[in-house]
Amino acid sequence: MDLRASPSAPPGFPRLLALLLLATLAVACEPEPGPLPVVGTLERDRLELVAEARERIVEVLVTEGDEVAAGDVLMRLDQSLVGAELAQAQAAWERAEQRLAELVRGPREQQIETARAELEARSDTLREQRREYARVEALVQRGAMAQAELDRIEGAVGVAEANVEAAEARLADLLEGTTREQLAQARAGVAEAEAAVGRVRLLADRLVIRAPRAGVIDALPYELGERPPAGATVIVLLAGEAPYARVYVPEPVRAGVAPGLLAEVRIDGVAEPFAGTVRWVASEASFTPYYALTQRDRSRLSYVAEVTLTEPRAADLPTGVPVEVDFPALRPASGAQQ
Repeated sequence: MDLRASPSAPPGFPRLLALLLLATLAVACEPEPGPLPVVGTLERDRLELVAEARERIVEVLVTEGDEVAAGDVLMRLDQSLVGAELAQAQAAWERAEQRLAELVRGPREQQIETARAELEARSDTLREQRREYARVEALVQRGAMAQAELDRIEGAVGVAEANVEAAEARLADLLEGTTREQLAQARAGVAEAEAAVGRVRLLADRLVIRAPRAGVIDALPYELGERPPAGATVIVLLAGEAPYARVYVPEPVRAGVAPGLLAEVRIDGVAEPFAGTVRWVASEASFTPYYALTQRDRSRLSYVAEVTLTEPRAADLPTGVPVEVDFPALRPASGAQQ
């Protein structure tokens, strides 16, 4: 049908129809937006340093924003109570060592001589009590003394015999010397006391909070003089190494993203992209975050991934800024979509 000849066609209608056809062809030929680049934020490792005991903060050596090196002292908690416990533990350790040394040396000659003299004295006492018993027994038999006195002397003889047996046992023990069991117990006591000292020293050292890595102080939740509970975070430290991009990889490209994959990281305000490498990808999907939602991807799942920025110039980038990450190896080939 010739539209130009149709009496019902309004003026200019053929030109409008041609424009509509051209627009339709242009839309049909335009490639559908792909899942790249992925989006996220720039992050650093966040370290939370905690209080090992409920003690008062006596010194704060840093402020928020300070750069610190690994091993720097950041804060000190009160060590008064721990210092007393350490002195007590050290005294117990010294006592255990002295006892072990005494057992290793064995009994002194003076102790042995003293035990022999004690045995001799108690033996003399026993002999004296037995002679007295024989004398009283003869008097009782003649009726010159009451039976009660004989009973009293008999009891004294029994006590003297028991004392002699105890002295003999003590002398035998000294002559035999220290047993292996006694030495083993003494050594175990020394080890136990040493471990107690080590535990208290470790607790005292942990009351001095040091930076485990180089970084920047991000937060100081407690002030000087406060007493945070045990286990409370007292310092938040951001690692000072180059940051990494924490992004959300859409499901359509998840199969191609693996650790070691090269990436390009773009940041607003920086002209050139930063080179990066995927270091980790989550194995379980999560819902697309709020800043990655689009009309097309609202119902899709995404996978958390971390991309390390490998260029030295990335070390000074701020934490928390939005980023876009592209994976050159996953870009569609030129002319693949028409």
